[in-house]
Amino acid sequence: MNNVYLLIGGNMGERMANLAAARNRINIDCGRITASSSIYETEAWGYKEQPAFLNQALAIETSLEAEKLMEEILKIEMALGRKREIPLGPRIIDIDIIYFNDEIINSNNLTIPHPSMADRKFVLIPLAEIAPAYMHPILFKTNEVLLKECGDYSIVYKKSSE
Repeated sequence: MNNVYLLIGGNMGERMANLAAARNRINIDCGRITASSSIYETEAWGYKEQPAFLNQALAIETSLEAEKLMEEILKIEMALGRKREIPLGPRIIDIDIIYFNDEIINSNNLTIPHPSMADRKFVLIPLAEIAPAYMHPILFKTNEVLLKECGDYSIVYKKSSE
């Protein structure tokens, strides 16, 4: 069984309902959700002229290998109405693989650990909530330490507990 950390988020439509739909599909199509963080509201990162996002970290157990998991995630995003129009732009749902076991993967379709995660509080805050001691396999720092060292000053606050 593979242990995976995902970040789900979105800033269009019924944001809470979209996260719930994503969790449901992940649980059915990808693997059993073993932990979920609180839901956080976060200001947009990168492309600022858009509504705030809701984000949540999930831990899952899956029998799928990384590439197949990514295929399933893309199917879920498409089924929920994701359109890729503006890089870092508004979206109904976004599902990112942050960690896959302690593997380092660099392929045409996939980079794990997620290459920008250590620079983004909206990833690190929910991730540190459910896996504070998890060690980044390249940086050799825990999520808790990465969060303390993060230079991102964007606003992230707890919206609700899951």
